[in-house]
Amino acid sequence: MRQRYEITDEAWKKIEPLLPTNGKRGGQWKDHRTILNGILWKFGTGAPWRDLPARYGSWKTCYYRFTRWQKDGTWGRLLKHVQTYSHVDWVVFVDSTIVRAHQHAAGAPKKGGATLPE
Repeated sequence: MRQRYEITDEAWKKIEPLLPTNGKRGGQWKDHRTILNGILWKFGTGAPWRDLPARYGSWKTCYYRFTRWQKDGTWGRLLKHVQTYSHVDWVVFVDSTIVRAHQHAAGAPKKGGATLPE
C-alpha cells in the first residue's frame, strides 16, 4: 500500500528514466524509488533528515543521494519534468522577514565621521 508522500507506479514509470544508473565501482545504490520516497517524505513533512522513517533506509543515504542529485543536475531535471508534464496548478509562496531598525539607524553620520554636504 502506498504511503502518503510516496510516488505512484504511474509517476515512477515516467521518472525512473531520468535517474542515474546504478553506482560506480562495484557499489550498488539502494533502490532509487525508496530513496526518492524518503526525500519526498522529508520535504513534505518539513521534518529533519534524522527523523526519516526506517522504511526509507538510512537518513544519511537519503540526504547524500539528494545532495549528489542536486550537484549533478538530476534533481533539477526531475523538478523540471514534473513541472512541465504534470497537470498541477503551481502556487508559490514567498516568505519574508521584516527587521525593524531603530529610528536613529537611518544613516545619520557618526560622531567624528564625515559630514553630509549642505
